[in-house]
Amino acid sequence: MTAPLAIVGGTGFTAIAGFHEGRRESLVTPYGAPSAPLVHGTLHDRPVVTLQRHGARGNIPPHRVNYRANLWAVQHCGARDVIAIAAVGGIAAAASPGRLVFPEQLVDYTYGREHTFEGSDPASVRHVDFTHPYSAPLRARLVQTASRLGLDALDGGVYGATQGPRLETAAEIAKLERDGCTVVGMTGMPEAALARELDLGYACCAVVVNPAAGKSGEAITMDVIRANLQAGMQRVDELLVEFARTTAKDEV
Repeated sequence: MTAPLAIVGGTGFTAIAGFHEGRRESLVTPYGAPSAPLVHGTLHDRPVVTLQRHGARGNIPPHRVNYRANLWAVQHCGARDVIAIAAVGGIAAAASPGRLVFPEQLVDYTYGREHTFEGSDPASVRHVDFTHPYSAPLRARLVQTASRLGLDALDGGVYGATQGPRLETAAEIAKLERDGCTVVGMTGMPEAALARELDLGYACCAVVVNPAAGKSGEAITMDVIRANLQAGMQRVDELLVEFARTTAKDEV
């Protein structure tokens, strides 16, 4: 039996076209409650479970997300692979608004977040290899799917994870650019590292919703973000539908 595919959605992620909802599951994990109930269902006969990272009402800011509970919950329901949908700002010229980006590396600038499952057992601490933070097979499958559909997408790049919830200063973005970051977001960590600790395949589909601070010479407004988010999420929807269709009978 094919394991359910977990989709953790961020800002702007709502329903997936053709998703047939089966049931909703509210869990209490060893790390507290997840952001929202898990929604179980099928997409093109592929078992899928979705979770709203920012809560059912979208009111949980990035630094308050219970990442440990979220990742524990999707593993508990049998998922082996996680596709993380995230709205990001574009730093590199190639990361233009509305475009999808499948990063292959990340830099963590967050702080004060519960970032590991390790430490509960003082007799044993596991140091996971995080050289390559995203699952290469899962990321490659997503890139192939986007290419097959002719979606405007960038294969590769570096995700810079900042604390939020405020947006960055122009000087901070200049620093991130010097550090090699392609896009900037607020939820990429510790989500990716926690997935690795649980041996989950994890890949990010980032939607560029605005030029990062100082990159366009204009103020970042919610109107601009919403317009780009809508266009980008339409591409995400196409991507997920096709991905589920082509993986309905196999494991990534």
